[in-house]
Amino acid sequence: MNVMHPFYDEHGDKLREECGVFGAINASDAAAATALGLHALQHRGQEAAGITSFDGKHFVSRRGLGHVAENFSSKEAIDELPGSMAAGHVRYSTTGGAGLRNVQPLYADLASGGFAIAHNGNISNAHALKKDLVKRGAIFQSTSDTEVIIHLVATSRYPTLVDRLVDALRLVEGAFALIVMTPEGMIACRDALGIRPLVMGRMGDAVVFASETVAFDVVGAEFIREVEPGELVRVSHDGQIESLHPFGTANPRPCIFEHVYFSRPDSFFAGRSVYEARKAIGEQLAEEAPADADLVVPVPDSGVPAAIGFAARSGLPFELGIIRSHYVGRTFIQPSDGARHSGVKRKHNANRGLVEGKRIVLIDDSIVRGTTSMKIVEMMREAGAKEVHFRVASPPTAHSCFYGVDTPERSKLLAARMDVEPMRDFIRADSLAFVSIDGLYRAVGADSRSKGCPQFCDACFTGEYPTPLTDLNNAEQDAAQLSFHEHEPA
Repeated sequence: MNVMHPFYDEHGDKLREECGVFGAINASDAAAATALGLHALQHRGQEAAGITSFDGKHFVSRRGLGHVAENFSSKEAIDELPGSMAAGHVRYSTTGGAGLRNVQPLYADLASGGFAIAHNGNISNAHALKKDLVKRGAIFQSTSDTEVIIHLVATSRYPTLVDRLVDALRLVEGAFALIVMTPEGMIACRDALGIRPLVMGRMGDAVVFASETVAFDVVGAEFIREVEPGELVRVSHDGQIESLHPFGTANPRPCIFEHVYFSRPDSFFAGRSVYEARKAIGEQLAEEAPADADLVVPVPDSGVPAAIGFAARSGLPFELGIIRSHYVGRTFIQPSDGARHSGVKRKHNANRGLVEGKRIVLIDDSIVRGTTSMKIVEMMREAGAKEVHFRVASPPTAHSCFYGVDTPERSKLLAARMDVEPMRDFIRADSLAFVSIDGLYRAVGADSRSKGCPQFCDACFTGEYPTPLTDLNNAEQDAAQLSFHEHEPA
């Protein structure tokens, strides 16, 4: 679910997974279960939340800006959403994308009846498809690429709703993990490469779907399996489950950053504990880039499991040399530019009594623009650290993502502009090292990437995108054409 056009971030220095989805069918209180599931997925989107339910006759939607608890914690809010089927969505907004019109699930009355859709991912040819649809008379109500799918379904000439949905999805490029509700039941599906995650579970007689397994833990559901790449699962109101594979076969390419950062550490992804994978990445990092130091300090919270692994493998003590405040929100009052620059210290503070006079190894999951890393190194030095060595539990992020993750344009990514040594100088660390791409693959239980076909989408590290990028290519061609005309002689 990308809004047509990426990038919004509090500091502009952290990759953000834009969406999380949850759905339940044949549940005694589907909306309440969905709200609870979304709460477990809050880390995947903190700008807005929405739930749509179906009571056998009517679809009802409730959407709001802010966290799930702000919109769905009251009995009154849940009572507004009756029925045994519900789907929900949490999201981050992007430039031009804030406001209720882009909050999902999106709903439309089609000729076949109501149609609600919750989407995690990004359609990389959405602009091209939208341009064609508008020429044919379509009127868009949002700036979300998800609405393109609705219009494609509405204009498909296939006889059944499932066939029309398949027809629509065959026209889109990019990544999608979808939960769709119709009067006949619920449909969950993933793109052929399985770039974005989607899992299936059971809660008594109910079938549930979610972006991560942790949502099942919270609602008391049993994990059944992942929705397979390219699979469409249809669940009827009488409990019948049908699995279809209409998008052909391909070598799956799930997003490797789910292991590095996006998923909660208590989730399972691609058959492995995320927490254990992150510890293994830290161990691999210690093998590849050891440091002569006194302490291993994680950048909380995302650096903690990797730091535990690094400390265990290197034999250095693991210590909480940075304490994180959990009460800093995006709406914090910033009365001046000076206060605005204090954002890192509001969120993180050095544990001076621990780090003073010590040589420390800082462990973080990634470096994006580098500004936050620089401020954390500076904070350690101000607290008296003797040396600061920075280790990163992912390869350099040198390329933008076009599959549903907020990233800056490539020119603003530090690794796209600099090699490692200039990056080290930029963040002012005594040393800097990243885990290798092959090391990352080994740590998450895959064959080394260099041995054959990549098993994950790792385009943010390698620049090798697994699908066409029609909108990007069209934009670059338009820009080149414009530049050509601007420089034509008079």
